Amino acid sequence: MPERFVAACVQMRSGRDPLANRDAAVAGLRHAAAQGARYIQTPEMTSLLERNRARLFEIVTDEVSDPTLAALCQTARETGTFVHVGSLAVRTGDRVANRAFLIDPQGAIVAAYDKVHLFDVDLPSGESWRESATYVGGSCAVLAETGLATFGLSICYDIRFAALYRGLAEAGAEVLTAPACFTRQTGEAHWHVLQRARAIETGSFMISAAQGGTHEDGRESYGHSLIVDPWGRILAEGGTEPGVILAEIDLALVADARARVPALRNARPFTVERVAARS
Repeated sequence: MPERFVAACVQMRSGRDPLANRDAAVAGLRHAAAQGARYIQTPEMTSLLERNRARLFEIVTDEVSDPTLAALCQTARETGTFVHVGSLAVRTGDRVANRAFLIDPQGAIVAAYDKVHLFDVDLPSGESWRESATYVGGSCAVLAETGLATFGLSICYDIRFAALYRGLAEAGAEVLTAPACFTRQTGEAHWHVLQRARAIETGSFMISAAQGGTHEDGRESYGHSLIVDPWGRILAEGGTEPGVILAEIDLALVADARARVPALRNARPFTVERVAARS
């Protein structure tokens, strides 16, 4: 297994036209590959951002018929890279899955992950999100062993659930991923802290491509795609505009961080004791 490789995030501003989004993703992948990237990640909802549920269901297909997935498999094969599709909306019966795909350099899908934690929230700004009304959540964490590294897959809101990342790291993940479409408000408050915390807690790289800017359906996403090393240092960061960021991944840093702070090894089981203080 190589000790070093170049990773890239393709930051996007996906809209309501899946074919335009597909073409933007392909262009980003080709640009990253030309810069030497061997692993390239796109954001959550690469092919479509659509808040209107009826219109969403008119557009989405199952993964076998999805034109974006087919195009990204072809691009992975043509560029000889691992392509991590942050997620696509794919139909599963009468619901939709928020599904990530890892594609190998031969263009084959080697792993898929359905977002486990669904974003159901009312924000102080008045925004309200109910992912569970449209999407069906996954129930299984996914670890993908490749010739580059062992990757732990997650999506966006998952980043708030530390146990998922600890479990992936304990199972062997060296690189954790959380491609996202973070809202601007929550991103400004929490994005960097959460990404760096997950890296530090587990002694892992954290790679998260993001959506950024104001989208056609009216939402505002935070952007700031990140590549963070196992010590919590930011190696590369995007802004709010579409583009590509790259960083070298040195896997020796994983072992180094875990030796310096052996939190995974030192963890112990515990129980919670409830006490009541009476006045």
